[in-house]
Amino acid sequence: MTQQPRSTTRTPTSTSTSTSTSTEDTDAPPSSSSSSSSSSSAPSYPPLAEPRPMAEHRVWPRTFHDRLTAPLPGLKGFARFAREGAVRPGPEGLADIPRLPYAPGPLPRVDARTVAVTWAGHASWVVRIGGLTVLTDPVWSRRILGTPARVTPVGVPWSALPHVDAVVISHNHYDHLDAPTLRRLPRDTPVFAPAGLGRWFHRRRFTRVTELDWWEAAKLAGVRFDFVPAHHWSKRTLTDTCRTLWGGWVLTDSDGRRVYFAGDTGYGHWFARIGRRYPGIDLALLPIGAYDPRWWLSDVHCDPEEAVRAAQDVGARRMAPMHWGTFVLSAEPVLEPLTRVRAAWQRAGLPREHLWDLPVGGSRVLE
Repeated sequence: MTQQPRSTTRTPTSTSTSTSTSTEDTDAPPSSSSSSSSSSSAPSYPPLAEPRPMAEHRVWPRTFHDRLTAPLPGLKGFARFAREGAVRPGPEGLADIPRLPYAPGPLPRVDARTVAVTWAGHASWVVRIGGLTVLTDPVWSRRILGTPARVTPVGVPWSALPHVDAVVISHNHYDHLDAPTLRRLPRDTPVFAPAGLGRWFHRRRFTRVTELDWWEAAKLAGVRFDFVPAHHWSKRTLTDTCRTLWGGWVLTDSDGRRVYFAGDTGYGHWFARIGRRYPGIDLALLPIGAYDPRWWLSDVHCDPEEAVRAAQDVGARRMAPMHWGTFVLSAEPVLEPLTRVRAAWQRAGLPREHLWDLPVGGSRVLE
C-alpha cells in the first residue's frame, strides 16, 4: 500500500483577505446516502466560508505538492510500468465498444427551480441549476493528446447547447481541460478554476476567471460554487507538475439543492469531510473508470466499488457515474466499470432508482 502523507491546506496570498478555512475536520460519522434525514439546511461543519469576489486577482504558491495525498510514482514505478506496459485493454476488453450505452436525446426543459444533468461523456456534464447552464470539464473534441480517439461520440451536439452561463474545471489534465472546446466559448463566459490555473485562461483572453482554493466559494446569479479537495494531482507539460491545484465542485442553488462534481479522484478521507461540510448532497457525479492496473492508478482514480463508497461517504442521495465509456485510458475492459458499479450499488443495499447510470447523451431531472 502506498503511504499517504497528511494533506495540508495553505492559505494563498491575495489582494483581499482570504476567508477560507484550513481547519482539519474531526472524524465525525458521515451521512449515509440512503438516509432521508440529510438536508442541505443541516449545519455545515466547519461553517462554510463566505463567497469570494468573482474574478479577483490572486497570488498563489509556486507549487501545490503539499496537497498530494500519496506520493507520485518514482523511478521504480515507471520501470515497472514500462516493463508491464498494460495501459489498454486487450482485444477481448475492446470487443464491447459497440455495446457502450449511447442514447442522445433533447435536453430536458427546465426553469429556475429545476436541477437537471445531461452526460456528454467522460467528465463533461451539462448541469442545469438555479436557472444556470453549467458545463463541467467540457471536452467536445474527438481526440485528446496522447490518447486514442473517443469510442463514443459526444452525447450533446455543441449546437444543441443553450447559452452557457458558467464552466467549472477540476484540474489541468488534457482529458479535463480541452483548449479546442473552450475556444468555442465567448471569452466573457464565467470560468471557475482551481488555484493557479487562471493564467492559462487569461492567456486565452478569458476575462471572468475565478480561481479558488479548497473550501473556498464564489456566487453567480444565486448559485454557490464551492471548490473542494480531491485525491489527484496536476500536470500539463514536462515542467509544471502540481503547479496548479486540483479538486471537485459543489453547486448549491438558492433552494439548497446540491450537486457534487468530483472531477478526477482516487478514494480517500476527503469524501467524508466534504459530506460534513456540505450535508444533503442530492446528486454526486463520481468517476468509476480508468482504474486498472490498481498498483499504478489506485491513488488517483476510484474503481467502481470505491465510487459507491465515496457516494455514501459524502452522504449523496443519488449517484451518477462518469469517467468511463468515452476515452480508453487504462486496461480494464470497456464495459466493466458499468457492471461493477451496478453490482457494488446492489451489494450496498442502496435503492436502484438512485443510481443514475446514464448512457452517453442521457439526462435526468432532480424531482
